[in-house]
Amino acid sequence: MAKPPRLLAAASGGGHWIQLLRLRESFRGFDTAFVSMFDSYRPMVDGHRYYTVPDASRFDLKGFLPVFWRALKIVARERPRAIVTTGSAPMLSFILLGRLTGARTLWVDSIANSERMSSSGRLARKLAHRTVSQWPEVAAAEGVECWGSVL
Repeated sequence: MAKPPRLLAAASGGGHWIQLLRLRESFRGFDTAFVSMFDSYRPMVDGHRYYTVPDASRFDLKGFLPVFWRALKIVARERPRAIVTTGSAPMLSFILLGRLTGARTLWVDSIANSERMSSSGRLARKLAHRTVSQWPEVAAAEGVECWGSVL
């Protein structure tokens, strides 16, 4: 019997994490590992591998170095075939590393961005294989797809 392909599902805390958890049903058939920023989220994905990364802000670019280093270790260990993230900015490291390692990548922009794509989403649009918005109007304006809303 063949092993299921590995999927890395990553999201920052709060609403990003809740959106990612609501996508879990679509992860069936994958050997899924999760990534977020808080160890307290681990029980929410019991039975799956779980990793944490530090937080970083787009206003402090040096803060991304520890995130990138940790993401590099996680991607090297997991060797995912696909990476999906609901953001935020620190999760761009996984999109970039996914591209560099041959993993398929998907960025799901936050449902909170109802008028325009997030700044991280606009950057992800250039890096990820697929970037989707949860708002049809935003998707049309930004040139990305809309597959519906998660929440």
